[in-house]
Amino acid sequence: MTRPYYIAGNWKMHKTRSEAAELAKTLTARLKDGKHKYLVAPSFTSLETVGAIVKGSNILLGAQNMAAEEQGAHTGEVSVLQLKDLGVQVVILGHSERRHTYKEDDELINKKVHLALNHGLDVILCIGELLSEREAGQAEKVCETQTRKGLEGVSASGLERVTLAYEPVWAIGTGKTATPEDADTIHAYVRGVIARLYDASAAEKMIIQYGGSVKAENAAQLMAKENIDGALVGGASLKADTFVPIAMFG
Repeated sequence: MTRPYYIAGNWKMHKTRSEAAELAKTLTARLKDGKHKYLVAPSFTSLETVGAIVKGSNILLGAQNMAAEEQGAHTGEVSVLQLKDLGVQVVILGHSERRHTYKEDDELINKKVHLALNHGLDVILCIGELLSEREAGQAEKVCETQTRKGLEGVSASGLERVTLAYEPVWAIGTGKTATPEDADTIHAYVRGVIARLYDASAAEKMIIQYGGSVKAENAAQLMAKENIDGALVGGASLKADTFVPIAMFG
């Protein structure tokens, strides 16, 4: 089967509302004839602004994170109910910055995955190893553990609303990129994990994005690999001139 390519832009902690609006307007115009699946994930403060612009377009509205609880006394957190109220369709969970800077563990991430799915949101679940883990020969083991624990208890029907994003932590924002061959090896391994957890059909359908210094110069080479089904783009998603060539590859 041919899996659809899924290109997502994670704007991280960038852009005021007016800056986000300007970028969103440019992207809706320039990607309207694109043949792939697209998403942008602005900061919480810009979700309503960007959501109004991309509504009705071929660009999905994503959030970069959410709380593990539906609501309550959780100062500084943003709930799934608030995200849905803003028209958010997809939430990114388990990003390496959440795991390593903000110390979110697999159990917490799994709780968020279930909460998002239970409320009808799609999920991009991020996995990936540190440089020290790769050098110790543990890349596959780390990615398998994060995949297994992140998806624990998720039904086969729930899995259909999950996208995996492999992001080697050492390649995020560093300018280093895993070679297409290195990336494809991990993607193939993780696809095998899905086959063992669910079945071969689920593994075949699973969209696995690559993230980590994706840019126009390497996008087509990465996407040409059998097991790479798109990209979760950080820095290059902050300007239309660098994101559009990635989104429109092929």
